[in-house]
Amino acid sequence: MLTHQAPRATGVVGQRWLWCAGWLVAATWAATFPLVSSLGPHRTWGTVAAVGYLGAAVAVLLPSRRDARVVSAALALAGAAVLPLLLLVHTGAAQSEVGVIERSGSLLLHEVSPYLDDPRTVDEVTPYLPGMALLGLPRAVLGTQGPLARVAGDPRVWCAAVLLAGLWTAHRLLRAAAPAGGRRWNAVPPGTALAALVASPVVALPLAVSGVDLPLTGLLCLALALAAAGRPTATGLVLAAACAMKWTSWPAVAVAVALLAATAGRRAAARCSALALLGTAVLVLPAALLAPGPMVNQVLAFPLGRGGLRTEAASPLPGKLLADLGTAGWGTAVALLLLGGLTVAVSLVRRPPRDLVAAADRLALGLGAAFLLAPASRFGYLALPAVLAIWARVMPKSCPAAPHPLPLPGHATEPTPRTSQSSQEGGVR
Repeated sequence: MLTHQAPRATGVVGQRWLWCAGWLVAATWAATFPLVSSLGPHRTWGTVAAVGYLGAAVAVLLPSRRDARVVSAALALAGAAVLPLLLLVHTGAAQSEVGVIERSGSLLLHEVSPYLDDPRTVDEVTPYLPGMALLGLPRAVLGTQGPLARVAGDPRVWCAAVLLAGLWTAHRLLRAAAPAGGRRWNAVPPGTALAALVASPVVALPLAVSGVDLPLTGLLCLALALAAAGRPTATGLVLAAACAMKWTSWPAVAVAVALLAATAGRRAAARCSALALLGTAVLVLPAALLAPGPMVNQVLAFPLGRGGLRTEAASPLPGKLLADLGTAGWGTAVALLLLGGLTVAVSLVRRPPRDLVAAADRLALGLGAAFLLAPASRFGYLALPAVLAIWARVMPKSCPAAPHPLPLPGHATEPTPRTSQSSQEGGVR
C-alpha cells in the first residue's frame, strides 16, 4: 500500500509547487503594470490582479480536503478577472475599444450601419465587422443611468459572457464525447484547467480592460470543438457569428472545413462551409450595402496602415518594421503575409488536421504568422493563437472519427464515427 502512495504524494507536491511558481510569475508580471504602464485601466488591473495571483500561489500550497488546484484557480479567477472587471466597469475606466463598440452599437440601432461616414480621429474608426456592434446594443438600449445599467450595458460584460459561454459549451461537448475512464490521478481536471486559463494574464487582462478579442476566442474554440465532434451544421453557424465580428476569424473556416473533411466526410465539410459563408453574408451585407466605402476603409484598409489615419496597433513586430521602410517594405510585408496564408492553406490540403489539437495548432500557427507579418499589429493580438493552442490541450480528448469517404448514391449521408485506438485503450492523451 505504501509503495503505491509514495509516488502519488511526490507527484501531488510537485504539481502544487509548479502551480505556485506559475501564479508567482503571473503576480510579478501583473505587478509591473502599476509601475510602467501609462494606461489607467492597466494599472488598476495590475494592482488587483497581483494580489489575486499571490493568494492563488499561497492557496495551492495549503493542506486541503479538496484538490488545492481547484481552490487556487478559483482565487486567481476571482482576483485577476472578476474583481478587476467589476471595478473597472463600475468606474467606467476602459480602453478606447470599449467606446468604439458602444458607438457602433448605437449607430447600428439608429442607422443600421455601425460606421461613421467620415471619421476624423482614430477613436472614430470602427475596425470591426457589423457583428461586433451587437455587443454594443445593450449600452445603446440601457444607457448609463444607474449601477445596473452601467454594468449590464458595458460591452466588456457581454464580451466576457460570449467567451465563457463558448469555452464552457465546448468543454461540455468534448467531455460528453470523451472516452470514459483512464484519467491519471495527477491529471488536471479540464474544468480547473479552463478556469486557470481564463485567470491567466493572457485572458484576464483583456477581459478587464477591453474584451474586444474575447468573444472571437470563445466562438473559435467552440467552432473547433463542434468540428472535432463531427457537427457541421452547428460549426458553420458558430463560424458565421465569428466571421461577422472580425475578419481575422476567416482562416478558422478553412481549418474547420479541413478537419470535417478528414473526419466526417466531404459532404459535412461542404455543409459547414456553405452555412459559414451564407451566415456571414447575411450578417455583414446590410451594413456593407449601406456604407461600402466606410466599411472597406475602416475594416480592411485601416488595420493594414492604409486607411488615412494611423492605427494604434503599432508594436515593433516584423510586418510593422518592414512597413516602416516605405512602400516597398509595406508591399513586402503584405506579400509575406499572403505567402504565409498560402502555406497554411496548402498544408490543410496536403496534411489536414484529424483532431482538435491538430486543428487548433494549425489555426494558431496561421493567425500567429498573420499577426507577426501584418503591416500594423500589436503584441496583444498574439494572445488569441496562444489561447487556442493551450485550450485544446487542456480539454477532454474526444474520440476522433476515422477518415470518411463520400457516400455512394442511395446510402446514408451522415458519417458513422469510429472509435480510435487511443479511446479503445481508455488512455488519456
